[in-house]
Amino acid sequence: MKPIWIVDDDQSIRFVLEKALLRESLPTRSFTNPRDVIAALSLANEDSGPQVLVSDIRMPGGSGLDLLEQVKKKYPGLPVIIMTAYSDLDSAVSAFQGGAFEYLPKPFDLPKAVELIRRAVEESLREEVIEERMAEAPEMLGQAPAMQDVFRAIGRLSQSNVTVMITGESGSGKELVARALHKHSPRAHGPFVAINTAAIPKDLLESELFGHERGAFTGAQTMRRGRFEQADGGTLFLDEIGDMPFDLQTRLLRVLSDGHFYRVGGHGAVKTNVRVIAATHQNLEQRVKDGAFREDLFHRLNVIRLRLPALRERREDIAMLTRHFLQQSAAQLGVEPKRISDAALGWLGQFGFPGNVRQLENICHWLTVMAPAQVIEPKDLPPEVGVAAGSAPVPTAALPEAVAAAPETALPVEPMLLARPAATVPQLSGDSWEVGLEADAAALLATERHDVWDELSRRFESRLILAALAATRGRRIEAAHKLGIGRNTITRKIQELGLE
Repeated sequence: MKPIWIVDDDQSIRFVLEKALLRESLPTRSFTNPRDVIAALSLANEDSGPQVLVSDIRMPGGSGLDLLEQVKKKYPGLPVIIMTAYSDLDSAVSAFQGGAFEYLPKPFDLPKAVELIRRAVEESLREEVIEERMAEAPEMLGQAPAMQDVFRAIGRLSQSNVTVMITGESGSGKELVARALHKHSPRAHGPFVAINTAAIPKDLLESELFGHERGAFTGAQTMRRGRFEQADGGTLFLDEIGDMPFDLQTRLLRVLSDGHFYRVGGHGAVKTNVRVIAATHQNLEQRVKDGAFREDLFHRLNVIRLRLPALRERREDIAMLTRHFLQQSAAQLGVEPKRISDAALGWLGQFGFPGNVRQLENICHWLTVMAPAQVIEPKDLPPEVGVAAGSAPVPTAALPEAVAAAPETALPVEPMLLARPAATVPQLSGDSWEVGLEADAAALLATERHDVWDELSRRFESRLILAALAATRGRRIEAAHKLGIGRNTITRKIQELGLE
């Protein structure tokens, strides 16, 4: 990981932050003035620049706000945290208008400052992954007629700013379609901001969308820009719009009508110029009839409707997607890519995929971790695919022609990628793993060893953490959340178990 750059003329501030970040295994590089930072940036490239920049505002030889402006020109996606002992409104407003990630008043609570820097690091890494994926695979893969219809619709909408409603089952790739609509629109130079309205608690969603003023509620220590402000000049993707609370639908309708809104606790109207793309897996017409969704908002969003097919409607694409996801998983875990036999592809080709492309991607992550050999056979597939012991694999001839014809080494040049992990991870069924555990325990207990508990616990925890990291594509915080443990716990376990 690249270092966190700390810019402050106060040596004690630099020392305290350096030591605190070092304890968190976060590398640092310190500067005493903006001039040295600008000089270092001129020599840096994308690989040697900062991961996060933490800068004071008032320093000899330059202003932190001027530095923020220059940094954003070279690294527009770099999170910048502005520190100052002068906690005045003008400084806070200037920092946020300049694109600062957060505003940190001095004196600050050190653990909270470290946690803020960690959040900035996670945001930076997430943006790097998204940018890398969009650079490597800017378009979607789809040979099936249903996907060709989607491509044609994206092409027809390429020069339009019209509001679009994307419908389709969970895991079918709605966010990817939204990104494609943004990329091929007149707003492509602007930001693309996505928010899952179903994943954020009701009492926080309003602040996430519209931002809040300092002191608007308990814990609102600084002014924060909402997603509408962040997406100004670009596209705002509202995923799972059908789950939005009814009272917030009224505020959303007002923004869509005139482009104005108020931050939580604010008294001045904020103007924003945003194209909204919404998505849902629900039947909004039925939600309107049930009184759970505003009819006027439905008509405001439903200008153009684009339906994304489920994976079972586009089985022609399963082979190429499978091979791509196996390559992707191997690259993320730093292992040799596994190949999949035609017989195993046959089983995948007949599987219903209730979780759609996202489920296929997760199965490939699972196979990369769990399959014992380099060539994946039907017996290696997770139980959910339905491969019965001793049963004959589906013959390749029974698959759709495009699946059967796909060569083993073929990889999509522009594959369909998903921005989110699966909602469900392939599970081991039955008691096979418990029987194996019992056998291993019996074998170890028959020896002179006195560390059986530690040995088997290490194996169990290692497999569990690796599977969770594979399912979340290496994102530790998300893996910890899925496992039901804390962020510090998973970091400590990874180090203790030697999984780095």
